Amino acid sequence: MFRILIGIIVTVSSTFVFAAGDPQHGKELSAVCAACHGQDGNSSAGAFPSLAGQGQRYLVKQLQDIKSGNRAAILMTGILDAYSAQDMQDVAAYYSAQTPTGGAADPALLAQGETIYRAGVARKSIAACTACHSPTGQGNAAAAFPMLAGQWPEYTEAQLKAFRSGVRHNDGDSQMMRLNAMDLSDKEITAVASYIRGLGK
Repeated sequence: MFRILIGIIVTVSSTFVFAAGDPQHGKELSAVCAACHGQDGNSSAGAFPSLAGQGQRYLVKQLQDIKSGNRAAILMTGILDAYSAQDMQDVAAYYSAQTPTGGAADPALLAQGETIYRAGVARKSIAACTACHSPTGQGNAAAAFPMLAGQWPEYTEAQLKAFRSGVRHNDGDSQMMRLNAMDLSDKEITAVASYIRGLGK
């Protein structure tokens, strides 16, 4: 009985260590990622998402989806092929521990962007972004809802349009992002993406 109990404790402990991720090993693995995502996870161009401060569970899911082909990411083709599940946990742990730099919203788009983010678009039955991503854009790490605050507007726009068209479909059976993005116009997407950028400050 004692041996069984010790075995259970060791198994649970091993699972916990696996799930936690090793940021130092993740930093070493992230060297190949730096060209696009920046050494500290703050990318220098809007074509590439900043990963600094992003929730670990969300990052792991995206890495798994990209590796499996469930999320298309042409520029990452082959990069994750040799990554083990633990490697992805480690990389996610590293980026999650970094500090995001953020940016500023376009003043001309601020009012419309804030309205969409905080209240949705009632006439189109589009829910407020705050419901999942929080009023401050920090997301919900436990639920794997991503932090949006400070993200490049170009990247956010591209993802919303990908969800709108169905090209991106890794938002689960609920299709919450596809359904919410479905009726957003290009102008509305631009406005809310700009507002999200400013939430980083």
